[in-house]
Amino acid sequence: MYKFVLRRLGFAALSLWGVATIVFVISKLIPGDVARVAAGRLATADQVAHMREVLGLNDPLFLQYTGYISRLVQGNLGTSTITRQSVMGDLGAVLPTTIQLVLLGMFITVLIAAPVGIAAAVSEGKAADIAARIVLVTSGGVPVFWLAIMMRWILGSVLEWFPISGTNSVDGGPPTVTGFTVLDSLLFGTIGNLGDSVFHLVLPALALSAPFVSTLARLIRSNMMTALKADYITFAISKGVPRRRVITRHAFRSALGSVLTVFGMQFGWMISAAVLVEAVFGLPGIGSYLYRAIINQDTFSVLASVVVIGFVFIATSFIVDLLQMAIDPRVRHAQLGAA
Repeated sequence: MYKFVLRRLGFAALSLWGVATIVFVISKLIPGDVARVAAGRLATADQVAHMREVLGLNDPLFLQYTGYISRLVQGNLGTSTITRQSVMGDLGAVLPTTIQLVLLGMFITVLIAAPVGIAAAVSEGKAADIAARIVLVTSGGVPVFWLAIMMRWILGSVLEWFPISGTNSVDGGPPTVTGFTVLDSLLFGTIGNLGDSVFHLVLPALALSAPFVSTLARLIRSNMMTALKADYITFAISKGVPRRRVITRHAFRSALGSVLTVFGMQFGWMISAAVLVEAVFGLPGIGSYLYRAIINQDTFSVLASVVVIGFVFIATSFIVDLLQMAIDPRVRHAQLGAA
């Protein structure tokens, strides 16, 4: 087991190095002068030259790269040219909002995708299956930003069912301790704070989860249809095992392999998609932070955000591998046998 974990950690470290290297290369290909942006729009030529020296942009490319990797290993993502603060500190302040939004989005995804996918598989070829497929394909093709704008306008502005921006109402926020408004409301606030915090996240989480519901539900349907035709399912039914138990305890568990992989990867995909949703709903997360950094040409903040999102993908993949080993004995046997 430990050999498997070490091997996966090695792959994760190699992947993170690859992401960091790609980000460094991109930073050198982006048009514009980083020193000019860092020095300010009204900076003189001497001030820009001084800033180039401070940022190490006059060093050979290899030394710039090794310095960049060394700082990255130490957790130093640079200094924002706009806020003049550590990018790591800036990201630490905005990440909680994005993480809680994505977690709620994933919860909604499972809550909708699992029953829809199972129901469609069980009623294969029938009206319920056809209707589910039409809805899933349609929802999967809707752009996230357009859906967020429509939901904000119709459900928020016109019907006034949900708040349209921010993480809390005026004077409705809990004491800021962890940065997670829901967690802070639960631990340090009141029931009113908790309800207000969750209520502000529901609409953006619904908009964020829509395309992922489509992907996950269709995958569950496909895997369940294959599992329900397996010999051991037929045998279980012939023995008189209740149909509901066969579906939930046997077929669904057998279908979880690739579903778990995709579901785990959706965490990283949702963080990427949150860039648009947070901009629409005015949520102070990594998406809004990245959007402002791009608009203000804050190169270090943009690149650091990309590295963090890449790290989330890699960490999620590692966790999914471990979960698959714990849940599926076939994967466990194959991996431990290979080790």
